[in-house]
Amino acid sequence: MKGNKGKEVKGRRLGLFGGTFNPIHIGHLRGAEEIRESFQLDEVIFIPAAIPPHKGIGEVIDARHRMEMVRLAIQNNPFFSASEVEILRPGKSYSIDTIKYYRETNSDDIYFILGRDGFIEIDTWKDFKTLFSLCNFIVMTRPGFEKANLFSKLPEALTSDFHYNQEIGAWTHFSGFYLYFKEITFLDISSTKVRELIEKGESVRYLIPSQVEEYIRQNNLYKRGN
Repeated sequence: MKGNKGKEVKGRRLGLFGGTFNPIHIGHLRGAEEIRESFQLDEVIFIPAAIPPHKGIGEVIDARHRMEMVRLAIQNNPFFSASEVEILRPGKSYSIDTIKYYRETNSDDIYFILGRDGFIEIDTWKDFKTLFSLCNFIVMTRPGFEKANLFSKLPEALTSDFHYNQEIGAWTHFSGFYLYFKEITFLDISSTKVRELIEKGESVRYLIPSQVEEYIRQNNLYKRGN
């Protein structure tokens, strides 16, 4: 089987999409769908963090609520699934532990999916240098990003670890894994904005799935003082 950009793939193509999802919104879903289609992924697994390393205590609601909202949001997409792997693992939720878990438990071709904002801060992640020797990475970017200077796309700490492969349109890590930058439809939605609207009692319709909106209402989430 030939994969994206002609890369030879032996097994399934598995996308790991980690995040706080506080709450999950339409931007998350649309981005994941475009990546799934573009890279011919067999499955995209949404992985809510239990304790996000870059968030302060009290900044996120209980992981069980966030997991349930993810499940509600993806229930009608047969290519999407949700995993509790980070919720069940004690301590802070580090991406490197999650990637290692999936490498050890299956033989799928793994693609770790993240946004441009997260990638910019990748050098603050645990063992970030090792991450790229474990799987492929896909960075979701806004329209117009492809016109940016080629070498401005990589954090300085990573430039010596990659070279650009013109033939496949991706960066190749010295381990042989790829780093892709993929422009997706930009939807100016953020979890922060959704929470702010809910706190003020304003509508979040069409920003989050209706099932998630109803779950938030029923559980009185994101209200001032909660």
